[in-house]
Amino acid sequence: MTSSWRVRLLGSLVVAAAAAAVSMAPRVRAQSPVTLTVQADRPGATLDPMFYGLMTEEINFSYDGGLYAELIRNRSLKDNPDAPDHWSVVKDAGVEATIAVDTSSPVPNTALTSSLKLTTTAIASGQRVGVANEGFWGIPARPNTTYRASFYAKADGGARGRATVAIESADGHALASATVGPLTGQWKKYTATLKTGALTPSTTNQFVISSGGPGTLWVTLVSLFPPTYNNRPNGMRPDIMELLAAMKPSFLRFPGGNYLEGPNYENRFNWKATIGPLEQRPTHMSPWRYRSSDGVGLVEFLEWCEDLHMEPLLAVYAGLHIDRGANILTGDALKPVVQDALDEIEYVTGGPNTTWGARRVRDGHPKPFTLHYVEIGNEDWLNDGKASYDERFTMIADAITAKYPSLKIISTMRSQDTDFTYTHQPDRLDDHFYMTIPTALAQAHLYDGYSRSATKIFVGEWATNSPRTGDTPMVAFALADAAWLTGLERNADVVTMNSYAPLFVNVNPGGRQWAVNLIGYDALTSFGSPSYYVQKMFSNNRGNVVLPASFDPLPRLSLNEIPVAPAPPPRPGRAGGRGRRGPQGPTGPFDGLYASATRDAATGDVILKLVNVQATAQPLRIDVKSVPSIAKEASGEMLTGALDAVNTVAEPRKVVPVPVTIHDAGTTFTHELPAHSVTVLRLKTR
Repeated sequence: MTSSWRVRLLGSLVVAAAAAAVSMAPRVRAQSPVTLTVQADRPGATLDPMFYGLMTEEINFSYDGGLYAELIRNRSLKDNPDAPDHWSVVKDAGVEATIAVDTSSPVPNTALTSSLKLTTTAIASGQRVGVANEGFWGIPARPNTTYRASFYAKADGGARGRATVAIESADGHALASATVGPLTGQWKKYTATLKTGALTPSTTNQFVISSGGPGTLWVTLVSLFPPTYNNRPNGMRPDIMELLAAMKPSFLRFPGGNYLEGPNYENRFNWKATIGPLEQRPTHMSPWRYRSSDGVGLVEFLEWCEDLHMEPLLAVYAGLHIDRGANILTGDALKPVVQDALDEIEYVTGGPNTTWGARRVRDGHPKPFTLHYVEIGNEDWLNDGKASYDERFTMIADAITAKYPSLKIISTMRSQDTDFTYTHQPDRLDDHFYMTIPTALAQAHLYDGYSRSATKIFVGEWATNSPRTGDTPMVAFALADAAWLTGLERNADVVTMNSYAPLFVNVNPGGRQWAVNLIGYDALTSFGSPSYYVQKMFSNNRGNVVLPASFDPLPRLSLNEIPVAPAPPPRPGRAGGRGRRGPQGPTGPFDGLYASATRDAATGDVILKLVNVQATAQPLRIDVKSVPSIAKEASGEMLTGALDAVNTVAEPRKVVPVPVTIHDAGTTFTHELPAHSVTVLRLKTR
């Protein structure tokens, strides 16, 4: 993912305003019947079991404030050395107290070099004073829920003694509380369990640590966790993880994205600084201009894979940084980077008799993780990285292949970079596409003409996302996504894996740096977009082998007939995705229908994925050749809606698939595709 102030080099064409204006009212015409012929006796490419997966990076508060269940923001007081951002003083009337970031008293033998210092100079007996954290746009409170709190603290003067920790409402009412202590003059870790009772779920709350008496209180690494997925101690939000699990992803590409490269060397994803206890993780600045707590480190990425039964697709740092002008590491300067990559692979896959495998065992994971793919760098065609990439790629790839010959190596050079030559031939090329609707529809046929003897493709980032405003995709974008996916499936002999990006967005004002994104959330609620449901429909019905399928006649549409939704009004806060306008995109004609047909070896089902981008329903005669019989009862699901319809926190399921049941299926039967719809049908052959 490139930063929002940079220009995408692929697929970021913006449709001309005039075309967009008329597209909401396309010319309506009666539809002639169309025949879809499926050649069940001519199986083609095999879909790789890894075909559908996830791509992730820290952007749009994806981890901190998102998937990572930690509720405290700026928990280690490193977000701003000059001010305690997201912290405030709570005090009774007449109390005099101030807070500041203190770097003069680090916690010994840890990476905790900053703390929050509360200095109380005037307080009467029985009064309270403390510090409050606002969380990520509020601390969520749910009924009858147990929270785990922890923090390091020390105190002097009257601040010593017992302290109260609480989740408090905006009016100061304690929704859950506990006492800890006594606090002393030495740094010590304190823990507490907070339990809410019956209450209405809310986010307008804060987390408070309070005491009484004049003096000074220092706190750092303040943490508050609700229940997590699979009860991981440093784990993930269950609701978001359940959305991901429902997609049945086969792999997770991590840690990014620009998050891998970082804005500079010091702020790259330094995996060795993200393992071990949280107090040993120093945190770092992400390229999206907020600080990462590194709570989601290498171990947590691997546990994420374990929990969702995915394989890790590991991206290793390759010496390039996202900020133009940052030094690109080459030659001798790259040698430590090569060793870091080897060490990281050993941490993931090594046995207990290896140095880094033993470290993983000490970190609580005796069993090695399965790893088949390693990607070297990310978008190394940026920032003059292309000039040095063959050298850097070769150094890292040669070393990996020498030690781990079975690993497949992915290059970040794209299939469009036909002038690029390799000293070490990669196993995959990583193509990235961020597209307008016309581009996505046209590029549904992109790989039809790709050489079958060329290097195979991993489409590591893609989305229909232009015009680039809004948190998550509209139905119009989902239709284009579905059309694009049919093209990837049809070309599964050359496209072996794909993953949509970005994956997450916190929808609160200021939470987004990039538009649009697959899954949205606030502190309490998460939702899948219409494009999320397209992904889920396709991934849950992927099949094993591609079957030839064709329409006759194939409806063709002009530019003003394709489903382009208008851009929603900009919302308050920081809005991202402000790429410059490019030239006019494809002008058509465009297909009105798109299809992919596959067969499931386990069930014998013929699976049809059908996309109607026309403004009217399409009668379809389905003819499945060379199948002895097909059961009359067939099932599936269908997604449709107004072109500008979106899911939101307020309406998380406004646009979702609905079941489809067919009672007269056979080797030949008729089915109508609704206007602007995505349909998946499963036909039983045995």
